[in-house]
Amino acid sequence: MSSSSSAGDSRGVLYTVGAFICWGLFPLYWKPLHEVPASQILCHRIVWSALFVALVLTALRQWGDVRAAFRQPRQLGVFALSSTVLSLNWLIYIWAVNAGHVVEGSLGYFINPLVNVLLGRLVLSERLSRPQKLAVGLAAAGVAWLTFSAGSLPWIALSLAATFGLYGLLRKMAPLPSLPGLALETFLMSPLALAALLWFEWTGQGAFGHVDALRNGLLIGAGVVTAVPLLMFAAGARRLKLATVGLIQYIGPSIQLALGVMLYGEPFGPDRALGFALIWGALALYSAVGARELWRGRRRQPA
Repeated sequence: MSSSSSAGDSRGVLYTVGAFICWGLFPLYWKPLHEVPASQILCHRIVWSALFVALVLTALRQWGDVRAAFRQPRQLGVFALSSTVLSLNWLIYIWAVNAGHVVEGSLGYFINPLVNVLLGRLVLSERLSRPQKLAVGLAAAGVAWLTFSAGSLPWIALSLAATFGLYGLLRKMAPLPSLPGLALETFLMSPLALAALLWFEWTGQGAFGHVDALRNGLLIGAGVVTAVPLLMFAAGARRLKLATVGLIQYIGPSIQLALGVMLYGEPFGPDRALGFALIWGALALYSAVGARELWRGRRRQPA
């Protein structure tokens, strides 16, 4: 492998690891806003994200893809759906963190890669290898055990995994680079979000400007903390094989799990640990296949 390729891989790993660390630390950002309703946090996140990405698009002169998308009704329709699903994912996660369900939220992102495999089979008719089938089966057994032991379905985890998996599927149907794609999604969502914020303010329910300076700043900063990890991820993913990204992606939910148990004191008894262990076993199997493909690809590359 050439030295320039190695340098690109190193930067790719750095950017991608940085993105997943940021996403893993998200509970630390949303927790101080626990007194603000999740719906208002979501609306602020959308509006300030739209403003921030507009500034970045202007600075990088990348408005072309966004303008072109607005002239393609089919692509616009797909992005309208993806923005709706993404908003639902954000809303569920913010609510989960501030309602004391960080651990279950992390479970959703552990399950997500296997949901992607399942969606690929059901929607895109992609063939599953035997290890992939076994991994999906193990994950299903883990969810079944968690449901049985807790007496209720882990709906937060399943909702997060399903919405983010569906979001990825929709983005695959109408591909755009990360920044223009995020811009289009936030631009489509922002009129409704801004209208909702004005309504909250009109009815006396609005939090912005009526809470302390820290929380006002966190609401404004939600746009930056949304866009920056996505930009880092886009920069890293372009330099890495999909299998490498697949191995790195577990950093985020692992940090979230650690924060939920060690910092916020959420329960993680033997029953829950067994369910997680089954799902981690599924991920280990899934990741082993990706690592093998990555190793084979490296061996085929010229020195």
